[in-house]
Amino acid sequence: MKVLIVCSGNSGHISTFIQDQSDSLHKQGVSIDYYLVLGKGILGYLRNLPRLKIKINEFNPDLIHAHYGLSGLLATMQRGKKVVITFHGCDINRNILRFLSWIAHIRAASSIFVSQKLAKKIKATDSFTIPCGVDINIFKPTDKTTAKKRLGLCAVKKYILFSSSFDMPVKNYSLARKSLERININNIELVELKGYTREEVGLLMNACDIALLTSVREGSPQFVKEAMACNCPIVSTDVGDVREVIGDTKGCHITTFEPEDIAEKITMALDFSEKNGRTQGRERLINLKLDSETVAGRIIKVYEKVLS
Repeated sequence: MKVLIVCSGNSGHISTFIQDQSDSLHKQGVSIDYYLVLGKGILGYLRNLPRLKIKINEFNPDLIHAHYGLSGLLATMQRGKKVVITFHGCDINRNILRFLSWIAHIRAASSIFVSQKLAKKIKATDSFTIPCGVDINIFKPTDKTTAKKRLGLCAVKKYILFSSSFDMPVKNYSLARKSLERININNIELVELKGYTREEVGLLMNACDIALLTSVREGSPQFVKEAMACNCPIVSTDVGDVREVIGDTKGCHITTFEPEDIAEKITMALDFSEKNGRTQGRERLINLKLDSETVAGRIIKVYEKVLS
């Protein structure tokens, strides 16, 4: 089976979770090629149509798998190949993009949403809910002391891993900072998740005492699932599918958007980390079948259904 992945190339590279998923599909025998969309806004995306058609003629895929609504809308403008679209969150959560995503969903052969909440927002009934999977060979439990040494972190300091770079507004660093100001514990450092390799991120999730997500909105955040795979305690706002993913995992907490509540949950998670070490998040993640290999298999079944 040959699949052309259509996604944004505006950042200069393929988003990590799209690349990871594509690699997982390739490992299961799917031949993958890419078309990277360059341009801003609906008109910028649609100007890619002539070049996309050329790529389709060159690669001759069995189908197209587009990621995000605007890429999906572009892909459906050609009618020679069936299109599967995965909607990841901002394409549905942001009002300005939701209508365009709904049009793309209507035109596509099939739609995948990374959480049920996203599908409900555009009343998509005939669709699949498949979160992005986690490479559990990269994100796996490692001894904390060893991980700290490899990353050059202080052995006695408590580290909290923030979900992204501090300058991304949707990740809400200001709320994280305000929450930490309310915690009366010395020797804590908030680590910015920026500039690390995938392997280093896995080490960070083992070296840090807790993982913190204070996002305004999410679809199905990889950060939380990767932390689960590493058995890292988690504190997260109630966004996307986080509540469903962590379930009743001890050491993991859902919060409101109030700094006082987040501070309280951080304190609880740090206390858990001090007394118990790690969570049983990895076991839950595997039971939910959110490892990348299983997720790839589910996506291939969608492809097969579309092509049958």
